[in-house]
Amino acid sequence: MPLEPLLAGQTPLSANDAAAAIILVESDGYLLQLRDARPDIWYPDHWGLFGGGTEPGEDPVRALARELYEELELKLETAEFFARIDFDLGGLGLERYFRSYYVVPISRVVADRLVLHEGAAMRVFGGADALTQLRLAPYDAFALYLHYARSRIAHGS
Repeated sequence: MPLEPLLAGQTPLSANDAAAAIILVESDGYLLQLRDARPDIWYPDHWGLFGGGTEPGEDPVRALARELYEELELKLETAEFFARIDFDLGGLGLERYFRSYYVVPISRVVADRLVLHEGAAMRVFGGADALTQLRLAPYDAFALYLHYARSRIAHGS
């Protein structure tokens, strides 16, 4: 998709705190969502992680559980904190916000029962394929890269 349609929306985009799931389907790979091709959302027609915005006063894990149920009918059983990315958009006159990422392992059986309610599609991709062949939402691409390459990233001592 050329850049122009991404910038053509009439509805202003808002930035809020959010939580996203790095959903691991056994050894098959990462379950990703193809975002709708709507100009009123961040990164339309891009692949990304499931999740969404937190409500005022809502804990990120509760927000993640709510979003995963709304989007996939997935009942969150376990979510391990992975990373949080903070965004400072003060130069645009916006507040700071964050996106928290949690690892959510599921079985193939659970994956096969999921029902997509938001987005254009869902599919499991291997990490290398997702990172090299898909148009990913940039913030989710970074988190996915960090997870996929975690064995290469030096751990502080």
